Amino acid sequence: MTSGNEKKENTKMAMEPEDHAANAPDIDDQPFLEANAQAKSRYGRFNLAIIGDSGVGKSSLVNAVFGRDWAHVGKGLPVTRGVQYYHDDSLGIWDIEGFEIGSPMPPAEQLRAHLKTISERPANQQISVVWYCVHSSSDRLTSAAIAMIRELDAAGLPVILVLTKVDWVKNPITGKRAVTKDLEEFVSWLESPTDGKTKQPIVIPYERVILTSNRDRHGKGKGHGLGELVAETLTLSPEDEKDAFRIAQRLNLPWKREMARPVIAVAASAAAAAAAIPVPVADAAILAPIQLTMMGRIAAIYDLELKSMLSPGALAQLGVQITGQALARSFLKLIPGAGSVIGAGVAFALTAATGEGWLRLCEQVHTGKLDLAKIAETWGRYAPSFLDVIRKMTEQRIAKP
Repeated sequence: MTSGNEKKENTKMAMEPEDHAANAPDIDDQPFLEANAQAKSRYGRFNLAIIGDSGVGKSSLVNAVFGRDWAHVGKGLPVTRGVQYYHDDSLGIWDIEGFEIGSPMPPAEQLRAHLKTISERPANQQISVVWYCVHSSSDRLTSAAIAMIRELDAAGLPVILVLTKVDWVKNPITGKRAVTKDLEEFVSWLESPTDGKTKQPIVIPYERVILTSNRDRHGKGKGHGLGELVAETLTLSPEDEKDAFRIAQRLNLPWKREMARPVIAVAASAAAAAAAIPVPVADAAILAPIQLTMMGRIAAIYDLELKSMLSPGALAQLGVQITGQALARSFLKLIPGAGSVIGAGVAFALTAATGEGWLRLCEQVHTGKLDLAKIAETWGRYAPSFLDVIRKMTEQRIAKP
């Protein structure tokens, strides 16, 4: 008698590709590459300016939020003294040093010159949001910092005041986190800043104050405040750049799923239309371009550079495994009396289930849990099972009016 686990394994194995060299045609990887490039162009690049003194923790903050060591984000471009621009396809970082002590130029004027230089750069390098970083051990904002924040506001740039390297203290009884009394007083002052001498209110035009740490006081854990920082940055981003930020950041996977699922739905509908008149399994390769286009767009959402990370031909071979007739042939074997043709319902369900499997695989690569070079040999764990496809067919029937 076959156990439940054995049945599950047999079902999974039935969905895995068989003898591709003999049974599957060559797959053109161009639909994937073209869709991936078009998606990147459509989503564009999110540009963040980070201002703060050396040692305040700017680079570790970028690494924590975007999963990049900004010294290796891509091309480093020394724009002018005190300003550096790093970028790759989806993310641009403007690293602007804090006010240089001893500089004959006032801080606001110094920053104004930097912003003018940046404004002369191409449109895809313009700043969307600013993180002004201050070490949490400070007890007041310096006059130079206040002047620079005002200058940023005058330039129409939204500013988040980020307190870095916060030393959180956990209550051993309640488990709640708290900050030191000195920092608590600093935050209280930031909420209603006043002049230390005159006690008069001071206007400092930042949008929010967010306390952050990349690790706990023992150098472990994932830190705190980063999710809040990411959410506030998205809120302040221009509408046409929000998707670029969702792609660049690495902390909020649900945002990426929300972007990817409409792509899957469009591809599944296109596959159903392609099979409106049932096609033989031998001709099911007509689904491959649709599915590869879907995969290319999803890869862009997860910020994956498959073209440069996979060896030549590997992408096409992967396409053979997970698209078109290979899956269809395996699936139809499991349906008594299904025959040897693919109809709209099967094409829709296969594509939708394949998209969900590809989404899960991309997440694993995106979060560093799976080596991209091992995608081809790992796909079997993410390929749609018989039950996945049946579920998609059922969902499609329910969705119909």
